This record gives sequence, structure tokens and C-alpha cells, in this order.
Amino acid sequence: MMKRIPLFLGAIVSAFAFRAASASEPAKVQFLNSGKVAAANVPFSEAVRVDNTLYLSGQLGIAPGTRTLVSGGIKEQTRQVMTNIKTTLEANGYTLRDLVKCTVMLSDIANRDAFNEVYMSFFDGRYPARSAMGVNGLALGGLVEVECMAVLGAGK
Repeated sequence: MMKRIPLFLGAIVSAFAFRAASASEPAKVQFLNSGKVAAANVPFSEAVRVDNTLYLSGQLGIAPGTRTLVSGGIKEQTRQVMTNIKTTLEANGYTLRDLVKCTVMLSDIANRDAFNEVYMSFFDGRYPARSAMGVNGLALGGLVEVECMAVLGAGK
């Protein structure tokens, strides 16, 4: 028993030393707007990078650089949402394979299957974790909004 106590105490001291060392280095935070998707003068960042993690604001099915939804319904808006996400990721050095989590908001949960059909076409069978919910209204009258998190290198 006596031999285990110094080893146990050593592990605890090492854990605290590691935590203290990493706590002394503040996270690097960048607020990013590529100008490739979001219209000018919106009151949010297109994405925020914290170290190697990229947090994307919710994307609507808008034509890039405008506040106008694409026409045609849920499939067309979903395709535009996913294209906007891909554009934002690539503008910041990430890819769709780096996505680790997406949150999907549908103005009508009955559109889930149509959404999934298009959403799945953007991936090669390796999907990020995901939540989906029906909501009562989206900005600009959108049918779908998706926000995501990506970790640089997750796709390797």
C-alpha cells in the first residue's frame, strides 16, 4: 500500500501541473466573415474559430451575399444551406469532412425526409453528430437552418 501512495500522488500532481500549464495559455479566438456567404452588415460573425474548432452561425438557404432565399422549396433551400456551409468551411481552411456536429432547424418537421435526402448527398457516409427539430419560424421565412461545428483535421 505504501508504494502505491507516492505513485498515486505523483499522478495527481502531474494532472494538476498539466492543467495549470494549459490554463495559462488562453484560447485563440477569431471572429470571421469571409464575405462569401453572409450579406454585409449582419449582426453576427459567419464563423468563430477557437483554437482548431470552427463554430458556424446558422445558415439559411440564401443566395450568397444577399438576404434572399432561393426559390423551389425545402430541397433547394437545403442544397443552398449545405453549399453555404461548404463555402464557409473552405474559406476558413476546413472541409465538410471536418464537421463534427450539426443542429438542424426545420420550419416543418414533416420536411425531415426531403431534408435528409439532400443533406446525405453532401457526405460520403461519414456523418457528423446531429440534432434536428421542428421550430416555429426561421429568419427570412426560411424552411431550414443548419448550424455546425468543425474541428480542423477531423476528416483525416
